[in-house]
Amino acid sequence: MSTTTAARPARRQLAWAPILYMAALHVGALLAFVPAYFSWSGVALCFLLHWLTGGVGICLVYHRLLTHRSFTLRPKWLEYPLTMIGAMASEGGPLGWVADHRRHHAYSDEENDTHSPLQGFLWSHMLWFMVNDENTRHGEAYYKRWAPDLYRDPVQRWLDRYFIIFPLGLFAALYLIGSRYGLGMSWLIWGGFVRTIFVLHTTWLVNSASHVWGYRTHATRDQSTNLWWVAALTYGEGWHNNHHAFQTSARHGLDWWEIDPTYLTIKLLSFFGLADNIKLPKARRNADGKLIDRVQRPAGPAAKNNPDEMWKDCVEEEMEEVNA
Repeated sequence: MSTTTAARPARRQLAWAPILYMAALHVGALLAFVPAYFSWSGVALCFLLHWLTGGVGICLVYHRLLTHRSFTLRPKWLEYPLTMIGAMASEGGPLGWVADHRRHHAYSDEENDTHSPLQGFLWSHMLWFMVNDENTRHGEAYYKRWAPDLYRDPVQRWLDRYFIIFPLGLFAALYLIGSRYGLGMSWLIWGGFVRTIFVLHTTWLVNSASHVWGYRTHATRDQSTNLWWVAALTYGEGWHNNHHAFQTSARHGLDWWEIDPTYLTIKLLSFFGLADNIKLPKARRNADGKLIDRVQRPAGPAAKNNPDEMWKDCVEEEMEEVNA
């Protein structure tokens, strides 16, 4: 007599460290409603650091550089201080962020997606990072599968292991410098807590809202969309359907009205000789400049038959290289 046993789904456990950290940040941000802590310089810091930690640190460095290798920095060591800026956004270390995002692309809107709205809008927005299981737990095996290129870099491993010192260090610096002008708590609350919550929720909208609302230019295998107001909040990341169609493209806004500040920043870096090997989609335009004959994404990852190679789809998609 023979028996068969059905595979059990991976058991999820609450990830208490990020839950408590995020709760503390949200509570700290509520102090912004205390009139005594308001200052225009604090608000200015909030918007400036939103761009620096979110726009540069997350959108440009964590996403387009480290995850998809859409361009190359020159010299190479510039990656490391810019990665520190990304860590200041409080979205985790570079290896974990890159591994999670590559896994999302490999299984986008499928059962094993890291954060698909098919499991609920709130799940895709923020609940996904509050739990982990044996398939998603950050560690050596997970990093070697989804971010082996970064795992081979000892500096990136160190930055990932000790990433928490960078947001905490920024909070301390804001308080200490602000205190010299009698604005320590104001700068900490607005430039630290409020700005961090602003960065977190705007970037999370790419995972949630940009898979629910908006328009679809490309027939990708997932439900990604282009959503103008998310793009406005995330420096061009909201042109998400374009991104899923051309994963390694440094440019996400492909039509003239799809403004992409992150790509413009990459072009500025290129102008000063700090970026090259900028990858762009292979697409043709007609006489009036409108995109035509767009290349569609394949039905599934090119390396689907070899799970250990699936991460390469995020960095090796065929693209043009433009040396500006």
